[in-house]
Amino acid sequence: MARRLAPLPVRLFRILRLAAHVARGLWIVHTRYPRLAPAAQDRQLERWSRQLLAILGVAVRTRNAPGALPERCLVVSNHTSWLDIFAVYAVAPGLFVAKSDIRDWPVVGRLVDRVGTLFIERGNRRHARLTNERIVAALEGGRLVSVCPEGTTTDGRSLRHFHAALLQPAIDARAMVLPVALRYLDEADVQTDAAAYVGDDSLVASVWRIASARSLTVELRFVPCFDATPLHRREVARRAHAAIAAELGLSPAPRPAEPSAPPAAERPIRAVSHR
Repeated sequence: MARRLAPLPVRLFRILRLAAHVARGLWIVHTRYPRLAPAAQDRQLERWSRQLLAILGVAVRTRNAPGALPERCLVVSNHTSWLDIFAVYAVAPGLFVAKSDIRDWPVVGRLVDRVGTLFIERGNRRHARLTNERIVAALEGGRLVSVCPEGTTTDGRSLRHFHAALLQPAIDARAMVLPVALRYLDEADVQTDAAAYVGDDSLVASVWRIASARSLTVELRFVPCFDATPLHRREVARRAHAAIAAELGLSPAPRPAEPSAPPAAERPIRAVSHR
């Protein structure tokens, strides 16, 4: 059955409101945002992200969300869309770990950069180590940090292997890991790829497709936290992957064979504690 679309005037109105909202966001991050305390920054992120989702007609639904989060917590989620960042911010604001490519996106790149996003450069082992040190420092300082360890997006109907190196900071900071499964549903509560941002899709095309949906819901299914401290990072990745796969009704991906000489981005990285 063909996907039902919002009327053209509704789509255009959403885009106009989105442009105004993003412009307001840029004004906030260039003026008062840097002067706010971390807790106030998180409240601003949560409020702005919820407004962005509402403008695009995206409802937020949570399942088993914890009443309170541990002092040191790494949120681990699957990755379907650029919208994932704001969906997580809407319920668990903090710092996000993202590919450095996002920093080059028009407008949105500047926005996420100015709110403290922690960028990772692919294949750059030294930069990955420095980023991991920043993640550890943020966790030890009580900031909530979110990461999508697949390293790329999917259509939401599959779950790629989790890169264990991205989860090492949870061990180094003696933090808890909170798996969160994200999926996007249409007006009939059926999973949809309207928000998927994969392949050669452009950001502009993705925004238009989301704005064109008659109704969208992003569902965030929370899984109980587990302590990363006593585990090897591959076990942390396996547990988080299995938990998210179960919530999405998917089979866990088989563990990949260990390469004899892993690429730079995959080699063991130990972050330096900032205590």
